Amino acid sequence: MLFFGGDYNPEQWPEEVWAEDVALMRQAGVTVVSLGVFAWSHVEPEQGRFDFGLLDRIMDRLHEGGIKVALATPTASPPPWFTLAHPEGLPVTADGVRLTHGSRDTYCVSAPAYRAAARTVAAELAARYARHPALALWHVHNEYGTDCRCDLTAAAFRGWLAKRHGDLDALNEAWTTAFWSQRYSDWAQIMPPRATQYLPNPAHVLDFRRFLSDEFLGAFVEQRDLLRTANPDIPITTNFVQGGWVSVDHARWAAEVDLIAVDHYPAEAGDGAEAETAFGGDLARGWAAAGPGEWLLMETAPNLIYTPGRMHAKEPGRLTRHSLNYVARGSRGAMYFQWRQPRGGAELFHSALVPHAGPDSPVFREAIGLGRKLGALSDLVGGTVAARVAIGWDAPSWWALQGGGLPSAEIDYRAAVRQAHRAFYRSGIATDFVFPGLDGFAARLRAYRIVVLPHLYLVSDVAADAIRDFVAGGGHLVVGPLSGIADPAGRIRLGGYPGAFRDVLGVRVVEWRPLASGDGIALDDGDRATGWSERVETAGAATVVRYAGDVLAGAPAITRNRFGEGSAWYVSVGLDDDGWRRVLDRVAAEAGVTPVLPGLPPRVEAVRRGDLLFLFNHGDVPVSVPLPGADPATVPPGGVATHPLG
Repeated sequence: MLFFGGDYNPEQWPEEVWAEDVALMRQAGVTVVSLGVFAWSHVEPEQGRFDFGLLDRIMDRLHEGGIKVALATPTASPPPWFTLAHPEGLPVTADGVRLTHGSRDTYCVSAPAYRAAARTVAAELAARYARHPALALWHVHNEYGTDCRCDLTAAAFRGWLAKRHGDLDALNEAWTTAFWSQRYSDWAQIMPPRATQYLPNPAHVLDFRRFLSDEFLGAFVEQRDLLRTANPDIPITTNFVQGGWVSVDHARWAAEVDLIAVDHYPAEAGDGAEAETAFGGDLARGWAAAGPGEWLLMETAPNLIYTPGRMHAKEPGRLTRHSLNYVARGSRGAMYFQWRQPRGGAELFHSALVPHAGPDSPVFREAIGLGRKLGALSDLVGGTVAARVAIGWDAPSWWALQGGGLPSAEIDYRAAVRQAHRAFYRSGIATDFVFPGLDGFAARLRAYRIVVLPHLYLVSDVAADAIRDFVAGGGHLVVGPLSGIADPAGRIRLGGYPGAFRDVLGVRVVEWRPLASGDGIALDDGDRATGWSERVETAGAATVVRYAGDVLAGAPAITRNRFGEGSAWYVSVGLDDDGWRRVLDRVAAEAGVTPVLPGLPPRVEAVRRGDLLFLFNHGDVPVSVPLPGADPATVPPGGVATHPLG
């Protein structure tokens, strides 16, 4: 069975609407709904008094309708009674302001009262529903990521630091506290990063992000273990959400869930939404490979794209294309936020399968067709995507490059990783993600011919050795700027950039020269560097492209080094998408890596999952696609076709 459905919030509607909901779900082919995500105040209207009448009725009604439930623990949104009784459980900002109740996510994950209340409601739900016939999945919490800097968090942070560093001497060394007289002589002196006079210590900030990730994980595990004890046969997950504000290292969490569940909301109205959909699916598949092996699109917007400053209505067919693209990249289905658009509340205009206009609407009509397609695919989809290319993803490097005091305010880790992925996407080459900070990284690299490291700022000696062995054994490495610069504590590797990779790349960078917005430097291959440039000295590498302007004229811009049986490329410049694609296409040709389906027409995408080929036509005219050993496939404008492969 493929999952198809969305977040269902029956507590927002009178009970007479429920019968219509179940009928519409059956009409659309919905198989699973998420239930109870924000229902804490209904389940526990007063501390210690539980009322399961609403959940009982809707669970039974859904079961009678043949619809399964991903039942949530509602701990992302504590009810008013909790915050009134436990004001210490409200989060405190970096400025020292304690927030008040009035939104979701108003909790401090380190507050004992919050953790106890979360365990209690989870245990009550487990006792009542762990063996309900509708239950298919436990959905713990919602989008972990709420930041708090209170004194309770400070105490927990100190305990975490003591375990990580062992003693204050080791912490002071790791944090370079000799700078600005920050040396700590007592654990009590250490606080969470709070508003300060000038730049905070970057190692302090980085460790706090790591601490939050582990603290959130501890809260998840407490609930998970209660649920598992009640019925070990029901899988348990929590929904991963991306964003620069999220202090969760999802790769490290992957082994703790039974199914990777992701929330993914592309934010570009044009063709960038399709590239971002592919990125989200491939990254989720990478997390799954690092953990339980399977993943699910838990949330996306069915009929809207949230671009900065406005909501863009998806064109006809785009809901289907995006949804099936996630499935093609390994998802066990497609789920949405949300089922029915609410009449009020903070997200009253959020996307939904049943909008304010009701079921007589374009989005619901398309959902009916999508439900049929997913039903037809349920017995055909299997296996995963086979890729010979991997891109490095490292949450701590992202966090470190969000700090102040960097050479440029325009450094954007996620954008750099997305650009590398986008180049392969546009060339039709399947791409995985790997995680240099995880155990087993070296073994994971053996599956690939090409590894790309954009902005891999923090690198351990173990990861650097794995990369070196990968290239020496015949692999093809591409390293972008701001990679290999520091150790995991954020301390700079001395002797010239890119520190950890100088020997394998055969280069030494002695100066960074970030470019002002709008400025650029010509390259001798006709491209133009923007955003970033460097003074590179070769130390064994051959120069492939040189700077052709400014004070760097004639200096190496892109290099290639033979190392053992493989090759290592260094890209020192900020290339545009076409420039990156030309470099990576050249590397792919050298490595013998070919597209999933060569010779595709423009705006047509091919993804192979197991023995099933998905063809996506993102254009507005029908296309004929040649197929190996078969007649060409015609894909309608804005449509999707599937073809079994032997």
